Amino acid sequence: MTLADFAAIAGGFLAGLLSGAIGIGGGLVFVPMLTIGFRVTQTIAQGTSLAAIVPTALVGGVTHLRHGNADVQAAVWVGAAGVLGAIGGALIAVHVESTLLARVFGVFYVACALLLLQRALTTRSEEPPAESS
Repeated sequence: MTLADFAAIAGGFLAGLLSGAIGIGGGLVFVPMLTIGFRVTQTIAQGTSLAAIVPTALVGGVTHLRHGNADVQAAVWVGAAGVLGAIGGALIAVHVESTLLARVFGVFYVACALLLLQRALTTRSEEPPAESS
């Protein structure tokens, strides 16, 4: 096993852990890990991330469903729309320069972080933890 193999395994574990624990898409970990750590292009990182997210999302989703922490009807609607959006997005991404994709990804990442931080700082009541079965 090479150092690169170990880094890929560690990154995958971290993405799975964060995906299951706080509901992020693995792409928030996979894409920066691949572009920064493995120095692949943004286009390759996005494609690799999307392929790697399938098992991560499936296992995390099933676990949350089993514990009653998911709205199945919302998941069906969001998932169906997401499939259509993913087809369109992937077709666009393969025709856009990788550096532009990286910039758009970075701006989106920072904007989401700022919105989440603002929400966390202004929310006063705490949501109780989910019941375990």
